[in-house]
Amino acid sequence: MAHDGLRTSDFDYELPESLIAQEPVEPRDHARLMVLDRATDTITHARFYELGRFLQPGDLLVVNQTRVLPARLFGHKADTGGRVEVLLLRREAPQVWQALVRGRGLRPGRVIRFPEGLEAEVVADLGGPVRRLRFSRPLDDRLARIGHVPLPPYIRRPLTDPERYQTVYAQEPGSAAAPTAGLHFTPRLIQALREQGIGWATVTLHVGLDTFAPVKEEDPRQHRIHTEWCSVPEETARRIRETKA
Repeated sequence: MAHDGLRTSDFDYELPESLIAQEPVEPRDHARLMVLDRATDTITHARFYELGRFLQPGDLLVVNQTRVLPARLFGHKADTGGRVEVLLLRREAPQVWQALVRGRGLRPGRVIRFPEGLEAEVVADLGGPVRRLRFSRPLDDRLARIGHVPLPPYIRRPLTDPERYQTVYAQEPGSAAAPTAGLHFTPRLIQALREQGIGWATVTLHVGLDTFAPVKEEDPRQHRIHTEWCSVPEETARRIRETKA
């Protein structure tokens, strides 16, 4: 029994597939925005470009400047030619990555071949479909050419413009998925907020593929939450403290 009777199923709701957008709205900041006023318990429906209506001079926006990696790679087994799909999860060294590997019999010692003469050896089985891979060369220069952006499972249309799955302020490569709340900012909106006296600060949190993992435990206390790498600059921490003071 969950604590105080709280169950995961209490949060179930019906979401018609027709309401899941398969492509981003254009311009970005014309997406719908729902605002909850906690003081009055009222809900307002607006557009994202109206965000400034709900902020005051002196407020501080803190955004995640992570950049989505084209972390989905397609290759084949060096010995049998069987198809392999690799989703990079975390870099441990310049040529060593943890990765989600889809393909049969990928035990330590097996080699995967990719375009441009790139190879990867499976060096460890980390449980389930996760493997540690050692690549023959660093990936930094090659991912943009041979990698694909991994999309959420509910997006079924192919991505025609990878930059539409990046925020306009993305800087630090490392995420397997976009920090989607930030996708609706535009340079014009950011400038308007600055002119309104709204502060702007950044953090970096690399979003992992586990962000799409469902909660399977009926008792939410038993759900294992995944970990993600993050960094908060001292300047950002200082500005947060000053704003909240």
